[in-house]
This record gives sequence, C-alpha cells and structure tokens, in this order.
Amino acid sequence: MKTLLITIGKTDNKYLTQAVDDYLTRANHYAPIEMKVIPDIRDVKNLTQEQQKEREGQQILKLLQPGDHVILLDEGGKEFTSVGFADWLQQRMNTVSRRLVFIIGGPYGFSREVYSAAQGKISLSQMTFSHQMVRVIFAEQFYRALSILNNLPYHHQ
Repeated sequence: MKTLLITIGKTDNKYLTQAVDDYLTRANHYAPIEMKVIPDIRDVKNLTQEQQKEREGQQILKLLQPGDHVILLDEGGKEFTSVGFADWLQQRMNTVSRRLVFIIGGPYGFSREVYSAAQGKISLSQMTFSHQMVRVIFAEQFYRALSILNNLPYHHQ
C-alpha cells in the first residue's frame, strides 16, 4: 500500500520543511509515503471562503485516483492516541488495495466535493494548529505509528 499526503500551499519556514522531510524519510523505510503540495490559490482577496474551498477542492480532486482511500485531516474527525492510530493504520494497510490518501486542507477546510470523496476524517487534536504545523504533527505521528507497528524504540509506553 502506498500513502499520499496532499497539502495546500508551500511551507515558508525551513525548519518546518526540514522536520516534515525528516519524518517522511524515516517513514519511507517502513511504508512508501509521498507528499504533494498544491500551490496556494491566487487572488484570494477577490474570492469568498466558499470559492476558495471550491478552487482548492478542484486541485485536490485532480490528484485522486479511482480506488483511493481518502482520509481528511479535519477538526471534526476521529481522535486517536498514538497507539490507536497505529492500530487504525495497520487495519488500513491490511485492507486498502490502492493508495491511502491523507489530505490537509486550506485555511477554510474542504469543499463539499472533497468531503464527498472521503471515506473518513481524523482530527489530530481539539486545539487549532497552523496548516504548516499540522504537516509536521501528522508526519511525526505517521512515523510514530510505523515505529509502533515495527517495534522500534522511538515510542515509549
């Protein structure tokens, strides 16, 4: 099973980019994961929040393939402990035949079409994080889950 992480907009902070790259490189030793960054939507001053979500949604949907298992990182999603997420991920690794796709949306969330394309939603916390920080937190938790599944000493119980 391959994993794809889709994000909106580039990360300006080098230390955040380095952290995401580090965790995804580590994770790739155990499960292939790729990140695709959709460029920021231009001229957002002239767009409503709904129009911005629609444009971002169109770009997201272009990256999806038939058979993808799509999970949105969304504040209304299911919360997990790290071990619980590892168990959830193991179940998906055993049942998803194509790609497991995680999507971090733009500042206003997702369009209706993207919500319709998803098979589930996960929340990383009840707190609000910047979209750039969510990338780091997700990448670290994805690696942590793989380290749990592979009995690595990274996660301490």
